[in-house]
Amino acid sequence: MARVTVEDCLDHVNNRFDLVLMAAKRARLIAQHGYEPMVLAYGDKPTVIALREIAAGLVNPVQLEKDLSNAKAKQAVAAEASRKFIIDTSQPF
Repeated sequence: MARVTVEDCLDHVNNRFDLVLMAAKRARLIAQHGYEPMVLAYGDKPTVIALREIAAGLVNPVQLEKDLSNAKAKQAVAAEASRKFIIDTSQPF
């Protein structure tokens, strides 16, 4: 498996700061929200997978923001639904 370099990623991103933000957001989608990697994972960690995707030009910043907001909205809906089923144990039955 080839190593990912910052220079490979900077061909597709304006600067290092945007690269860090994009990689972190994409890694979060993969690790916490169940998004499938767009490259072969090889057992790599989500951050490395995100950098590989950026280096391959597969990550679009606009779509990334949409995916992240959709994932957060789904998470909020799930959290609200689970709150409805929490039983208050401070009061006896």
